[in-house]
Amino acid sequence: MPMKIPFLNDDQPLPGGVTRPTWLVLDIAGDYPALNPATPLAALLSRQETLETLLARLERLQSAEWLHGVLLRFGGYAAGLSTSRSLRDAFARLSEHKRTVAYLPALSMPALLAASGAGEIVAPESAEVNVLGLGLEVTYLGAFLKKQGIAFENLRIREYKSALTRFSDDAMDEHNREQLGALLDSMEAGWVQDMAEKRGLDAGAVRGWLDHPLSSAAAALQAGLIDKVAYEDQLVGPATRPLNAVIDLLRPPRRAGSRAGRIAVVPVIGTIVTGKSQRNPLPLFGGVSAGSETVVAALRRAAQDKSTKAVVLYVDSGGGSALASDLIWREVAQMPKPVVAVMGSVAASGGYYVLAAAQHVLASPYTITGSIGVVSGKPVLEEFNRRQGFNPESVTRHDAALMYSPARPFSDGQRQMIERSIEEVYQRFTKRVADGRKLSQARVNELGRGRIWSGQDALRLGLIDELGDLHSGVHRACELAGLPYSAPTWTATPRPRGPLPELVQGAADQAASLSLTAGLPSGQVMIWLDSDLRIR
Repeated sequence: MPMKIPFLNDDQPLPGGVTRPTWLVLDIAGDYPALNPATPLAALLSRQETLETLLARLERLQSAEWLHGVLLRFGGYAAGLSTSRSLRDAFARLSEHKRTVAYLPALSMPALLAASGAGEIVAPESAEVNVLGLGLEVTYLGAFLKKQGIAFENLRIREYKSALTRFSDDAMDEHNREQLGALLDSMEAGWVQDMAEKRGLDAGAVRGWLDHPLSSAAAALQAGLIDKVAYEDQLVGPATRPLNAVIDLLRPPRRAGSRAGRIAVVPVIGTIVTGKSQRNPLPLFGGVSAGSETVVAALRRAAQDKSTKAVVLYVDSGGGSALASDLIWREVAQMPKPVVAVMGSVAASGGYYVLAAAQHVLASPYTITGSIGVVSGKPVLEEFNRRQGFNPESVTRHDAALMYSPARPFSDGQRQMIERSIEEVYQRFTKRVADGRKLSQARVNELGRGRIWSGQDALRLGLIDELGDLHSGVHRACELAGLPYSAPTWTATPRPRGPLPELVQGAADQAASLSLTAGLPSGQVMIWLDSDLRIR
C-alpha cells in the first residue's frame, strides 16, 4: 500500500507553468514475491505488491515523457539478495530514461544492492548502517528431542544432504559447515563484485566495507557507499508527487499483439507435493506448496494453447516429494515447445529436479541450488510413549507394512529396504540431471551428494547456463520462439472445471484444499532442502 508522505500535499497546485509533476515518489517496501497471484480474484484480494507489478510500473514510468525523475523511497524493505538484484537491474533500466535517486534510511546489503541500480543513493544523517557481511544460524534439536524421549531416524544420500540433520543431530557436521561456508563466500564475493561494478569502485574497497564495518552515514559517504547525506524533505520539490496521485497518467507500454505468439509462465513455488497446490494461511502450519497435479495441468494447458510459443518455468522451491518432482520433470521433458527455467531465491533438490530437462536455465548469483540428493526418515517416539504411558500395538503380516510408524525404530530389514529405495531415487535423479545438462552421471554424482551451490558456482559447474532473472528468462524464451522481446506473457494455470467461472475457480480450489500439512513434504522419500536455512 502506498505510504502517505506528509510533506507532499496532493491538493496543492503545481508551480506556475507546470501541468504535470516532474518528479514522482515510488515506495519500495516489503519482500516482493516474483509473480502476481494466479487468479484474478486472488490478485484482487492480495495487498502484497509483487515484483511483477513493480516492474510493470517502472516500465510505464520509462515512457512518461512529462516525467524527469523518480525518488525510490525505501522503507520496510525485506527482499533477499536474489530479488534485490532483479530490482537493481529494473532500476538501472529506468535510469536509462529518467533521473533516479534511491533514499535509504537503513543501509543493508540487500537494500544497497537494489539501490545500486539508481543514479544516486542518499541516506539521512541518522541512517542505520548494517553492512556487516552475511551469516546464518541453524538450530539443532537433536539433544532437545532426546530429552523428551524422541529420537530421529535420518537416512540420506549423501554426506552433504542435511535436510533432516537439525532434527537427528546435536550439532552441525563438517560437511554441512563446509558447504555453508562456501555458499556464504560465493554470495559475499558476488555482492562485492556487483557493488563494485555499479559504484565504480575497486573490489578491494568494497570488501573493506565488510572487513571494517561502517557505523554512520557520514562514514558511508566517505567510503563511496552512498552519494549524499540528506533527509527526504531535502530531495523533493513543489512539482513532486507520490505515484498514486498520478497513476492515471501512466500509459501501459506498447506490446506486440498476441497474434504472433505469447510466452507462458508456469510457477513452481513452495514445497513440492503430490496433488494440488495449496496456500495455507494458518500461522503455525502455513506455507505455500506446489502440487504436481496443479503444475502438470498448467504445463499441459500451455502446451495446448495455440498462441503460446514458449514456456518459462519459474522455480522458487527447496523441493519436497520425489514422486511429485518426477511427475513435473516428465511434463517438462515432453513439452513440445521450448522451455526456459528461471530460478528464484532457491531452486534446490526437487526444485532442481523439476527443471533439469529445460532447454536453458538461469539463476541469480545469490540463488541456492543443487542439493542433488535424497533423504528419508521419521521421528521415533518409543521412549516418549513409554514415559507417557502410551502403548501402540501393531498387527501386521509384513515387516515393511508399518516401517514409517513413529512407534519404533527401523528394523534392519526396513532400513535396508529404505536405503535401497533412496539409492534408486538418487540414481534416477542424477540420470535426469546428466541427460538434461549434457554431463556424465559420474560428474553429476561429484556435484551432487546433497551439496548446495550458489547460482554463481552453479554457472561455473555447468548446472545452469546463465546468470539472470525472470525478465531475462522471458527474453531467452522469446529468442527460442522467434518472438520480439515485447511479446505478451501470461501465467498458465489449470483449466477451470465445473460451473465456476475462472475468476473464482482458483480461490475455490485453494479453500477446498486447506490442509494442516501444507508446506511439509509429502511422501516417504524426499528430495528436499531444509527450509530453515536463512541467510542474513
